[in-house]
Amino acid sequence: MADELSLDLEELRNLQNIAKRPRVVSLISSEIRNLEKLSKDKETPAAAQHPTPIPLTTKVSSSPALTYSTLSSFSWDQNNDKVKIYLSLEGVQEEKMEKNIKPTSIEFKFHDIQGKNYHFAIPKLNKEIVPEECKVIIKPTRVTITMVKASKGNWLDLHYKEDKLKPKLDKEKDPMAGIMDLMKNMYEEGDEEMKKTIAKAWTDARSGKTADPLKGYR
Repeated sequence: MADELSLDLEELRNLQNIAKRPRVVSLISSEIRNLEKLSKDKETPAAAQHPTPIPLTTKVSSSPALTYSTLSSFSWDQNNDKVKIYLSLEGVQEEKMEKNIKPTSIEFKFHDIQGKNYHFAIPKLNKEIVPEECKVIIKPTRVTITMVKASKGNWLDLHYKEDKLKPKLDKEKDPMAGIMDLMKNMYEEGDEEMKKTIAKAWTDARSGKTADPLKGYR
């Protein structure tokens, strides 16, 4: 097939050389270009015309989840403005440390320390801090976390502890409110004489004559 194309091209080129009319020359030239293109396509390897199909699905390798050892042992101290936490940890690299410092919590992750990962966190601090002013200093055998207090003062503990006495006091009823409720019930359920007595006791209490609203009744 390739030999026939070559012979056709050769003959067309000969005709092109002897042709004189422009229309005939144009037709011959057009046919030559078509045959040249056809000849090149025949010479192109089949592999180039039919590329290897790309698989639609690819297997993605998933990395195992990281495991952490919790750092529960630490020391700390403070002054009026700052709180410092000391973690005994050897081989910490700053580029392999993750930190998440918020006004009421801190969290740190230390990766690839002698083949292990460590985690330290205080989910709820005793009081608020200023995250953007906090600093972390890494030394060969220790990590120092410096937290700046949002308000000056002494912390009794790092962790927030709810004051158990406050809710109890809030729930305790005002003694005077109990006396007033008692007087109201006695007034609504009593006879005319009792109502007059309670009204007089209430008037005397408001005028300062007696501190006990029930004194006149008893």
